[in-house]
Amino acid sequence: MTGRLGPRIAIGGAVLTLVAGVVGFIVAIVLNVFVFDEFDAYGEVPIPGSGRLQLPAGEVTISFHTAVTGGVNGAFPVPALQLGVTPPEGVPEPVVTETMGATTSINNDVRIRIWVAQIPQDGVYDISTGGNVGGYINPQLSFGRDSSPAGLLWLFGGLSIAGMAALAIALAWRVRAGRKARPAQGPISLDEPNWPGPLPPPV
Repeated sequence: MTGRLGPRIAIGGAVLTLVAGVVGFIVAIVLNVFVFDEFDAYGEVPIPGSGRLQLPAGEVTISFHTAVTGGVNGAFPVPALQLGVTPPEGVPEPVVTETMGATTSINNDVRIRIWVAQIPQDGVYDISTGGNVGGYINPQLSFGRDSSPAGLLWLFGGLSIAGMAALAIALAWRVRAGRKARPAQGPISLDEPNWPGPLPPPV
């Protein structure tokens, strides 16, 4: 019994670690989608169209935002889009980098990050948009921010991997412990058997 106690404790600890990692990973994804991802915090501009938005200095995410009927199955097709960002007078041009993100679909609402802009100075920027958006419902470019903790998904993802590795090691330990030779329960007699009654008839 003592030899099996260690593997059982190890398996229990590994399972708890794995469950904590998986649950934490799912919770982190939900928080990133519904709490930390303020994709339209600074406003939206229709496609095609133009508008003026108050943008803060620093990183601004730019996402393609549209509506669908029936949800999204598989990869979501993103049309060719054009973006123009004109800064206030005397302010340098923002640096816009294409950084495709994952598709987020909630009910009939779909968004996907296309660009990340480095805004040099807080101010009102003129935005112009364009693209082949025929067939899309109310297409817009959304300007916002992603305030999700960078290491949260990595933390729980690593915890899940550590739990799986620990579980595999604990199971292997249990198998090895079960294969160990057990001591004999009593003395083994190699003498001829003594029958308690009459001898059986010869075969």
